[in-house]
Amino acid sequence: MRKGWVIAFAAVGSGVSFVLVLVVGVYVVAGNIVNGVGGGAVGLAKGAVPAAYSALVQKWGNLCPALNPALLAAQLYQESGFNPNAKSPAAAEGIAQFIPGTWATHGVDGDGDGKRDVWDPDDAIPSAASYDCELAKYVRTVPGNATHNMLAAYNAGADAVIRYGGVPPYPETQNYVKTITTLEKSFAAPVRRVDPSQQAAAAISYAQSKLGTPYLWGGEGTAAQGGRFDCSGLTQAAYASAGITLPRVANDQYNAGPHPKREELLPGDLVFFSDDLTNSRAIRHVGIYVGGGYMIDAPRTGAVIRFDPIDTPDYFGATRVTEDGAKALPTAV
Repeated sequence: MRKGWVIAFAAVGSGVSFVLVLVVGVYVVAGNIVNGVGGGAVGLAKGAVPAAYSALVQKWGNLCPALNPALLAAQLYQESGFNPNAKSPAAAEGIAQFIPGTWATHGVDGDGDGKRDVWDPDDAIPSAASYDCELAKYVRTVPGNATHNMLAAYNAGADAVIRYGGVPPYPETQNYVKTITTLEKSFAAPVRRVDPSQQAAAAISYAQSKLGTPYLWGGEGTAAQGGRFDCSGLTQAAYASAGITLPRVANDQYNAGPHPKREELLPGDLVFFSDDLTNSRAIRHVGIYVGGGYMIDAPRTGAVIRFDPIDTPDYFGATRVTEDGAKALPTAV
């Protein structure tokens, strides 16, 4: 849990009635869904959420109209990178990064085993969804987008959203809302053809200029490394040449935009490979699609940057990189 969890609680000040309503509401909502399965229109992109948590996110992401599974996934990814053992310097804990005081008040027994365990995703994921939805309920009369108001309340406190009649004019809160709603697109299964990236041609041109360069594990193309790359170092540099900053590792690059189907691939899309086709966090290789079933990639030690086919058993999926999608990615997860 980031700073917003603290702010959302502290901002109510002496508003004891708000806290009581919120706490009671969390337990009521959680009790209503714990034995049911949420059903909504928003699906998750293939493997975007690790298989161990996908059903939980799909179920609890449909807890209220202001929330959906892709939005909940985006929050969890930004908070912890889906790491159930994550702990921040501020003592935020677990996959949803609750601070102890907030967990004591808002944690729920999501799996009905009689315990509320912040380290157990079966409890922490339902707790995050329940808290989101109670905030949405409290600010439901505020004008504007209900989801944006919910996220703003999560970050800045419900009272601030009510006072300003919508998302408060705080840069941190406005960025929080934009970041989560942008990342949401990366976790949602596309419902229509994904628009092509304007920077794709420049990225391909850069990658082509590196054909024949020897592979180097950890390589980012620096002079000290002899201009050599590993797979994600190449894709990062290719898109940097087009003005887009990608994360360093392949499994984070997967979240830099929406995910076209295999038959929808266009040159410039990033294509990913994994030994676990249910979990984007297990991705181990990435290349830049150039058309005709081929990519440019830096394959392995002893090889050079080259053209390789993408239609292999370990093909995981693709990402159409967008500038907003890349900017929304956390610097470290």
